[in-house]
Amino acid sequence: MTQSTTQDEHGDAVERVLQAAERRAESHVFGSAQALQDTATAGHTSADGEQWDLEERHALRRVAGLSTELEDVTEVEYRQLRLENVVLVGVYPQGAQEDAENSLRELAALAETAGAVVLDGLLQRRPHPDPATYLGRGKAQELKDIVAAVGADTVIADTELASSQRRALEDVVKVKVIDRTTVILDIFSQHAKSREGRAQVELAQLEYLLPRLRGWGESMSRQAGGQVGAGGAGMGSRGPGETKIELDRRRIRTRMAMLRKQIRDFTPAREAKRAERKRHTIPSVAIAGYTNAGKSSLLNALTSAGVLVENALFATLDATVRRSETADGRVYTLTDTVGFVRNLPHQLVEAFRSTLEEVADADVIVHVVDGSHPDPAGQIKTVRDVMGDVGARGIPEIVAFNKADLLDDDERMVLRGLVPGAHFVSSRSGEGIDELRAAIDDALPKPAVEIRAVVPYDRGDLVAAVHETGLLLEVAHEEAGTRIHAHVGERLAAELAPFAV
Repeated sequence: MTQSTTQDEHGDAVERVLQAAERRAESHVFGSAQALQDTATAGHTSADGEQWDLEERHALRRVAGLSTELEDVTEVEYRQLRLENVVLVGVYPQGAQEDAENSLRELAALAETAGAVVLDGLLQRRPHPDPATYLGRGKAQELKDIVAAVGADTVIADTELASSQRRALEDVVKVKVIDRTTVILDIFSQHAKSREGRAQVELAQLEYLLPRLRGWGESMSRQAGGQVGAGGAGMGSRGPGETKIELDRRRIRTRMAMLRKQIRDFTPAREAKRAERKRHTIPSVAIAGYTNAGKSSLLNALTSAGVLVENALFATLDATVRRSETADGRVYTLTDTVGFVRNLPHQLVEAFRSTLEEVADADVIVHVVDGSHPDPAGQIKTVRDVMGDVGARGIPEIVAFNKADLLDDDERMVLRGLVPGAHFVSSRSGEGIDELRAAIDDALPKPAVEIRAVVPYDRGDLVAAVHETGLLLEVAHEEAGTRIHAHVGERLAAELAPFAV
């Protein structure tokens, strides 16, 4: 990776991490540390199906070179969609350069997933971000020059900015400034498909927006009132008592309350489905992991589910449940869940808590890790932290290093040291899929009750239930009925009790 020389060896430092767009291909700036998989190796297999959802998602694409700038406002109907050109900035303390570079590359992938073009990326070394302008006033002026030189119209900070920092930095660089959280929320708003997913994203956006509303001075105030002698503005100036910003806050809180009610209204249907599965003692397996680790591809490889697969961050937002069977015929469910990312906004964790309950209520978690990522240990820690937040830390976990076809023997040895007993799989080549399926079979809870019974032939539904949800050890057909020896759940055991022998 090519970098500029550090500008100040003893004080603050600014390092160029991403080169100008026209030099990106030859500089190999993303190298092996990119957050998105190389397009040469990313692709679909026959297990992914027709991918109609992906075709629909790509039906509307932004076009480079078109601008919203108008010379004549009367021609507003000819305004075109604008492709944002962005510069990324980050701050890191002494000794954290590698982690900061990986984080900035991940931010570049987030920005590209959101539809922007990344022109450049800058990192500044300083003990703490500047409380006023994040980068420090001198470096903010340098950023202004870089933004003007590359023709960027947006700056993205690799953190969650305070509203005062964002405004102060905008005043210096003279273009729009947003932060990492804003980009993630934008991706979620683009990819949310179900009614519940859209409600969850809107709630997260409003929670983020509420403390960041900005007023526009006394012209927006409706609070004038009181008597002249008491310091008021006198007759004719008494307003309803709220400033415009307070009115906006109240409307946002009202909308948030409505969205929370909507999300709560979705809960009974999901809980009813979950209760039905538990009533029939159908075990559940949740596929969790970092974003773009290949969870949806792995679900397709295990079940031929045909769910949407895209080389993008947060391609999957809505939980997908598919049916599968063990080698001995027991039925279980596989659930594809939303991916995690470092510094995942807490608003999203709270808003998507109902979806993440699929992970917390699972019997087994298949933790998918991108084996080709430069920081798999960081990915594992991030995912386990979020799993702990939703109460899933004590659930049996199977770690699967995906994209094994991109790994050499030395890299596999390092990963084995990181998680002994982990499985190496490739959704693309099929490597390790059968072994992972067998590991899931072994990890699933076994039915608790052993029973021997002769079931009359007119109760074939009970025999079918044993085949579907129990562990059948022996079966024979006799004159009186079907003789079975099996391990079943408590509910099915009670139904079979009258026929026990």
